[in-house]
Amino acid sequence: MRVFCILPAAGIGTRMAAGGATPVAPKQFLTIAGTPILVHSLRAFAAVPRVEKIIVAVRATEMERVAAQVAEFGLTEKVVVVTGGDHRQESVSHALAALDCAEDDVVLVHDAVRPLIDSATIERTIDAVVKHGAAIVGLPAVDTIKQVERTADGAIITSTIPRERVVQAQTPQGALCGLMRKAFAEAEADGFAGTDEASLLERAGVQVAVVAGSARNFKVTQPGDLELAEFYFDVMSKTLAGAK
Repeated sequence: MRVFCILPAAGIGTRMAAGGATPVAPKQFLTIAGTPILVHSLRAFAAVPRVEKIIVAVRATEMERVAAQVAEFGLTEKVVVVTGGDHRQESVSHALAALDCAEDDVVLVHDAVRPLIDSATIERTIDAVVKHGAAIVGLPAVDTIKQVERTADGAIITSTIPRERVVQAQTPQGALCGLMRKAFAEAEADGFAGTDEASLLERAGVQVAVVAGSARNFKVTQPGDLELAEFYFDVMSKTLAGAK
């Protein structure tokens, strides 16, 4: 059994730009602690011995820049750069096509802008995929969840969903290679667009297990997220310095 990881990184970061971030750039290329967010994410998976190869899918116009960053930060041994698509699902599909994986190999997909994923969570996700066939990282809901109906006057509550029945989906999300490819092929054939890999797997009849996530494994989406990520990386660096 081999383990592969896909990072779709072809987004243009419209929400970050709308928030007034300076400079306006795709968020995966913004820096935290002096290092591009994408590189932080790549390093996290490259540090896991069981991860054999990482496929990062980027826009054609960014291929040269990402290849240069991969070389600059010493990641060429594990990282391969491919051309992504206009949407996440298309980017992951391109990366899947570039993988030489067996049916029972493990494929993880991780948001390029979740730079604080830790090795232990990655390892637990791999183990869960091996055991169950598919798994995602999920964070138990803390706030009360309301189901609503959208009206011209705003949202109207229709019911309260018990928190114990809800998790907030994070990444990595993974499955055995054969199941992942089947889910993507069926979605493409039916013209179905999902919001994440789990939605495609669920639609294909695959049971997806949940691995406990962490609030620290958040997605950098808005300008305030950059400050929070900077804080976490600063704490981590001080902790490592103290340990020495």
